[in-house]
Amino acid sequence: MAIRKIVTEGDEILTKKCREVTEINDRVLELIDDMKETMYKAEGVGLAAPQVGILKRVVVIDIGEGCLELINPEIIGEKGEQRESEGCLSVPGVYGVTVRPYQVLVVAQDRTGAEIHITAEGLLAKALCHEIDHLNGILFRSHVVEYHEPEEE
Repeated sequence: MAIRKIVTEGDEILTKKCREVTEINDRVLELIDDMKETMYKAEGVGLAAPQVGILKRVVVIDIGEGCLELINPEIIGEKGEQRESEGCLSVPGVYGVTVRPYQVLVVAQDRTGAEIHITAEGLLAKALCHEIDHLNGILFRSHVVEYHEPEEE
């Protein structure tokens, strides 16, 4: 496993739509493992492959309940609305209140290729929307309704 460089806003790769993963091979598994290590090192809750310069439909998310490894994730249902603070590892130092669905239903493949369905609410729903947007070349800024300074911890 290796820490990969996180691509930041301004890099054209963040505006491109990612290709579907058609074969889960050692390279894809290595990408997933590297993305997890990179996400944890950066203290993020999610990371999408284009954020490390790879145009493949792969994301990892961990909101503190264990890491989700998703290949070819797709949102197939949404309910409700939430307005919460959001930031992005590819847009360091920028935070804003976004409007996202409160609940989402996502279908994806796990690292074995098995189809999985996830019903998520709150923070996990927001993270899924955020990372899947990255796969479509969309940054969180397009959902921001109000920018603000980060809160001190």
